[in-house]
Amino acid sequence: MSLRKLPEITLLNGMLGQDFDAALERHQKLGIRLLDLKDSIFGKNFADLTKEEALAARVLIEKRDLEVYTLSSSLCHRDIEQGQEAFQRGVEDELSRVLEVAAIFRPRSIRLLSAWSSRRAEFSDSIAHLDQHHPWIYSVYRQCIDRLFDAGYTVFIENEADRNIFSSVAEIRSFFERLNYRERVKLTWDIQNLWQMGTLPSLEVYEALKDLVGYLHFKGGQGSPEGKLAWASSLADASWPVARIVQRAVEDGNIPVFCLNPSHGEQRSGYDAAAVAEQDVLFLQQLIGKA
Repeated sequence: MSLRKLPEITLLNGMLGQDFDAALERHQKLGIRLLDLKDSIFGKNFADLTKEEALAARVLIEKRDLEVYTLSSSLCHRDIEQGQEAFQRGVEDELSRVLEVAAIFRPRSIRLLSAWSSRRAEFSDSIAHLDQHHPWIYSVYRQCIDRLFDAGYTVFIENEADRNIFSSVAEIRSFFERLNYRERVKLTWDIQNLWQMGTLPSLEVYEALKDLVGYLHFKGGQGSPEGKLAWASSLADASWPVARIVQRAVEDGNIPVFCLNPSHGEQRSGYDAAAVAEQDVLFLQQLIGKA
């Protein structure tokens, strides 16, 4: 009988502290080998590092025998209403910088974000809006994906939370169908972000998206009586079925890494985000071990 390979865990690097070297030490102590780099690297976002700073950060990473799993870029997280020329120019400018830094950090993967619309309140179906007003969006994403994929990186598109084009399973699936690039890109399902856009986290949502998903973002969160995200919380105290989704994803075995993100929502008195981050690592490790 073959042994099932369990998912590894990572988390946004800044969740374990603003001092980069000290945060790496906490990763090591928690048994986390893979890094998801975003910000809090010598006080900067990874894409804003100078070549010398990026090389210094890599030295610290290698000294602790850690590896960069992904660079969490903000590529493509732009307002579609600015039009194709401005949108594409912004993506290309950022992409050049991301590739320069990626050559130093050598991640396995790079994250893109789903676009947003300053007119999102005016329409309920983002795909119909894209088809009518912004059909160019798919070619811009393909060009960005091609540059990253051809450079050797796995590519993910993550659903974001504010005025986003991804608010439902139907919108996500329709976008990926029109993109028609499943051999080159997968979805990062940020469970809480989709909740904030109106889709309550559930095992049914996981099942509906799982053939697209290559990376999972876990955040806690507690809902209001109306079912909307209200309070930041640990994973253990979340009001959605964390354990059931983790168990099913582990059983399916198609997602090699689970990533923790800080919970959105109002913070109750005494809420300690740094302590919650460590609690979430331990809780997720326990769930994976029991699955």
